[in-house]
Amino acid sequence: MAEEKNGQSCGLYNDPTPLPEDPVPTMAYVPYQQWQNDLHSAERALDAGTLFPVLDKPFIGRKGEPR
Repeated sequence: MAEEKNGQSCGLYNDPTPLPEDPVPTMAYVPYQQWQNDLHSAERALDAGTLFPVLDKPFIGRKGEPR
């Protein structure tokens, strides 16, 4: 049921459908992470968003051009 504020609902939950009429099944593949002893320092890991240097992929921007 939609939450109401001042008698109006947001419409987000009005008649939700759980799946499309013709869903297409998919298959996910997630390779195992290989443990390596070279880890980022705690400060670098917080900045990069990962402890593992192999997963540290910087955002390059549009069309491979640095911003």
